[in-house]
Amino acid sequence: MRYRDSGVDIDKANEAKKAIRSALQRTWGAEVLSDVGHFGGLFRMPALREPVLVSSMDGVGTKLLVARMAERYDTVGQCLVNHCVNDILVQGARPLFFLDYIAAGRLRPEVVAGLVEGLARACEENGCALIGGETAEMPDLYQRDDFDLAGAIVGVVERDALVDGSGIRPGDRVLALPSSGLHTNGYSLARRIVFDVMGQGIDDRVGELGCTVGEELLKVHRSYLREVTALMEAAPVKGLAHVTGGGVVENLPRVLPVGCGARVEKGTWPVPPVFPFLQRHGEVDEAEMYRVFNMGLGMLAVVGAEDAARVPSSLAGTPLYAVGEVVAGAGVAFS
Repeated sequence: MRYRDSGVDIDKANEAKKAIRSALQRTWGAEVLSDVGHFGGLFRMPALREPVLVSSMDGVGTKLLVARMAERYDTVGQCLVNHCVNDILVQGARPLFFLDYIAAGRLRPEVVAGLVEGLARACEENGCALIGGETAEMPDLYQRDDFDLAGAIVGVVERDALVDGSGIRPGDRVLALPSSGLHTNGYSLARRIVFDVMGQGIDDRVGELGCTVGEELLKVHRSYLREVTALMEAAPVKGLAHVTGGGVVENLPRVLPVGCGARVEKGTWPVPPVFPFLQRHGEVDEAEMYRVFNMGLGMLAVVGAEDAARVPSSLAGTPLYAVGEVVAGAGVAFS
């Protein structure tokens, strides 16, 4: 027997790796000291006074099923990188390098190339090097056309520039940067509403959304690196919260110190049409919507009341909304 007889095709794997080489190299600067095919990626540490490395890893979840239905794979690669960039950004870190993991029931070079093209595009936009990863074909673990995508990021911040929320006090203001839509959370519920309850197809156009189902559900998870950098230049930032799974309800308290809660005022930001669309057709309770989805809020920032007045209304071309304030107590209340 040959390895191919058991479902693993080494030639296909090599073909996929050749297809992604140029995409990886586009993201490299002088800091990258290794090449494609090395066992480990080499990255020269930037010269800082007291550097702190910040790392995170994540996946894209069931948004991958939408990508497979649409036969479009680049946007989920962008989503993964941007999500990870935001996760380390909340502690003040800028990204250095990224590594990906792609596993599949069978390796299709065109799928791998699409995924990596998205990863590379987002890495370029965020000034982050894509220095390596792993591609695995496991037919006994995944169904034939199933695949998974995950990644890990490493960034750096000066120790005295860490953002940890410890200075947050009642009376501070909560500012928000808008999301592009669902980002990468709540897709199990969204898919059930759209495909099972409504019976929509991936290419069906929905008038109230102004696009097809696939176009809406595959909108890219935004990176807030440029906007948060501009915000930090405008005013001291006490805390940052990336609104992912669990919505504002679960994520904002993660950066608030003991004794502090928050009040968020509805109507102070525009809610993208996809959220009332899903709520109506899925008959989803409003409290559940705010716990599952970001509801149009992608990144939250806490600044002092005296600083909020001098923060511009837009950052790097993106509107910034004043949505609430920190209060004594715990948790998040909506008014």
